[in-house]
Amino acid sequence: MADQTNQNSTQEPMRTRFLPLDMNNANCDRKRPSKKLSFQPSPVVTARTPPLSDRTRDRIKMQATGKLQIAPNAIYDFTADDLTDEGEIGRGAFGAVNQMKFNRTDTVMAVKRIRSTVDEKEQKQLLMDLEVVMKSNDCNTIVTFYGALFKEGDCWICMELMDTSLDKFYKFICDCQHSRIPEPILGQITLATVRALNYLKEELKIIHRDVKPSNILLKRNGDIKLCDFGISGQLVDSIARTKDAGCRPYMAPERIDPQRAKGYDVRSDVWSLGITLMEVATGKFPYPKWGSVFEQLSQVVEGDPPRLSQSYNNMEFSLDFVNFVNTCLIKDEKDRPKYGKLLQHPFIQRADKSHTDVSVYVSAILESMANNGITQFTTNLPAERWSDSFN
Repeated sequence: MADQTNQNSTQEPMRTRFLPLDMNNANCDRKRPSKKLSFQPSPVVTARTPPLSDRTRDRIKMQATGKLQIAPNAIYDFTADDLTDEGEIGRGAFGAVNQMKFNRTDTVMAVKRIRSTVDEKEQKQLLMDLEVVMKSNDCNTIVTFYGALFKEGDCWICMELMDTSLDKFYKFICDCQHSRIPEPILGQITLATVRALNYLKEELKIIHRDVKPSNILLKRNGDIKLCDFGISGQLVDSIARTKDAGCRPYMAPERIDPQRAKGYDVRSDVWSLGITLMEVATGKFPYPKWGSVFEQLSQVVEGDPPRLSQSYNNMEFSLDFVNFVNTCLIKDEKDRPKYGKLLQHPFIQRADKSHTDVSVYVSAILESMANNGITQFTTNLPAERWSDSFN
């Protein structure tokens, strides 16, 4: 994915329409009605069924199988049949997240299923990219990825199961407890996220492209981890190029401005981080709700960037935090810092030297969420207050 770093997401929409791979119309027997093949690595060949071409076998195999790495020395070939679905834990515009169990090891994981518009060549490249990432699961601020496969036009991404996402977490605190996340906890969230983004760039040579509260996950033991980088970003960007996917509210100005043709780099994720922190800290998305992509273009590209202040809507913030957020939200990407400079910022340095016990705070909030009927990523609160996790 290194060559995707400077990708121009505002290029003219692709004219080719990629359809989900579907073996319903496989040319196996022209005399009989089309019959859907089961997705198995080696389809049964009968006397009346001509042998499948190598390309067709590759399509079936790619849709059916993937590599699942549960531990450094535990790698399995797997299909969707090896997973037991234990229920949906999230849903959004581009797909759903289910809790599933890998039957051979009883490993419970989160499986994100994203609708895919990429073609066969791109599917192979994405799976190769993910295999590289799977071999580099040594960053403790990135959710462990176990593997992925393509099935009937969907990409199934298997990853470590966490306890909740930051968007559900902060909304519960703001809406139900009428409070907000303490700044020391915000510091730890910021530190973990910047370290994860820096690791992706320095070690894997990729950028995230979809930084937002729903992609920052929390665990009862205090772990704060970033998820959905690389392969998910490419899939979602592919959908956005081929059909109207709606507004992407955390996108930097340079990513949504159709007049800019030079692409973008990690500083677009720095902008997204700034929007995320301002939303999580204040309990409100910093822009008004857009009715169309044209309103978004007008406000984000042409208008002034959001600015946090020490006294913001009757909330008090430290000067270091205010400066950090506003630095991330510098509109001109040439003046916006990259991760190396952010890691030297006083707010990050203070968080790195602190001894904030994140686990105590997170555990208390999770227990309160459970008492209100909220388990993991689900909620019984009014649906309109729990924004789409994939927007």
